[in-house]
Amino acid sequence: MSIPPHLRFCRDCLARDATAGARCRACGSPRVVGHGELAELAIAHIDCDAFYAAVEKRDRPELRQQPVIIGGGHRGVVATACYIARIHGVRSAMPTFKALKLCPDAVVLRPNMAKYAEVGRAVRDMMLAITPLVEPLSIDEAFLDLSGTERLHGQPPAMTLARLVQDVERELGISVSVGLSHNKFLAKIASDLEKPRGFSVIGRAETLAFLRDKPISMIWGVGEAMDRSLRREGLTTIGQLQTMDEADLMKRYGRMGQRLFGLSRGIDIRRVDPRGDMKSISAETTFHQDLSTRDQLVPVLRALSEKVARRLKATELSASTIVLKMKSADFRTRTRNRKLHDPTRLADRIFETGLALIEKEIDGTRFRLLGIGCADFRPAALADPHDLVDLGAAKRAKAEAALDRLRDRFGQGAIETGYTFRQAAASEVPHPARRHENTPATQESKNGSRQDTRPPPAGDLPVKRL
Repeated sequence: MSIPPHLRFCRDCLARDATAGARCRACGSPRVVGHGELAELAIAHIDCDAFYAAVEKRDRPELRQQPVIIGGGHRGVVATACYIARIHGVRSAMPTFKALKLCPDAVVLRPNMAKYAEVGRAVRDMMLAITPLVEPLSIDEAFLDLSGTERLHGQPPAMTLARLVQDVERELGISVSVGLSHNKFLAKIASDLEKPRGFSVIGRAETLAFLRDKPISMIWGVGEAMDRSLRREGLTTIGQLQTMDEADLMKRYGRMGQRLFGLSRGIDIRRVDPRGDMKSISAETTFHQDLSTRDQLVPVLRALSEKVARRLKATELSASTIVLKMKSADFRTRTRNRKLHDPTRLADRIFETGLALIEKEIDGTRFRLLGIGCADFRPAALADPHDLVDLGAAKRAKAEAALDRLRDRFGQGAIETGYTFRQAAASEVPHPARRHENTPATQESKNGSRQDTRPPPAGDLPVKRL
């Protein structure tokens, strides 16, 4: 297949246009992509635009011209906000009450994770149709490697990606942004340059110049603490790192110095890994009112444990470490973890381990947030071996598998355990909140959950919500 050395094409009609005009000669669209390396670049990062809000606006046309915040209660945080709300300064992870001060007319919706997961899987399936090398980063973004797909698709990777973008918009009703480059680090940066509906390219020849004036915080792995440390030494731009040698950076910052040296020069040898680079799976919730007692916290822990277990099963993984996270009313965070003898993916074991950890933290402190997560992943086949001591373990595992099948068929809310059922019924009365729709009794970042007011006895049987 012959590919022009300086490829240009229209993102709307996909016509190849060799001229340097600002608009497509075929359809008149201004959305023309052109770059000297466009025909050879094959590493992409695709990110859905304001994903949760976009799905809600797709399903509720009356909201399309309104500012929409996905998050929840007054004490919760913003999971995402549509671009209209972002114009007013609303950002992800911002406390909801601050977001409403900035954008008082916003409609605040409770996250519908089941719906978002379904759309996310559909996007992922469309990615896999063009290349098997898809590395998921989250429900709404992934890296793709289209190297060697030119003959398969009869066009260079850039045009295959443009066609994928069109298919996603037409079939799923949401938009995505694409970053295309020669490695993952730069592709991820590129996808953020032109949102929404962006298609940005960073080539090899321009890499150093492009990065030179960018803030060091743009480098993957540089968090707030590292950024502050670098600033104290007068280092604020990537260009400053480009003037330093690797030995000096490693002497100052250890292995992180090696990363700073490479990424500041646009060097990233990581491959697109279909197994992903996921380090942990977790679920957490922020309460409308601070909680402090065992009776209040334990049912929430159970609900979150079930969510984490379902995510483990969906990704065909098990985990060897359970992590508990609690944030007090004065915003102090406690993190506790426990290593398991055998990896698990059962809600029962995640909950029991979390329960042992939380018992030590219930000391009268009032908490505004509770989370449970897992790390140190192992293959699912290694999970939960037969227990000769706990003869009921196998029976509980079979019961949990049966519940999972019912929930897959009828929905997450079709079956509740006793830990969550009574509070689910109690929380049917909406919490008063101005212009909040379906506001839950608790608000979880990324997932909704419900809390019970009293724990049932151990082994409480599941009950069906009527």
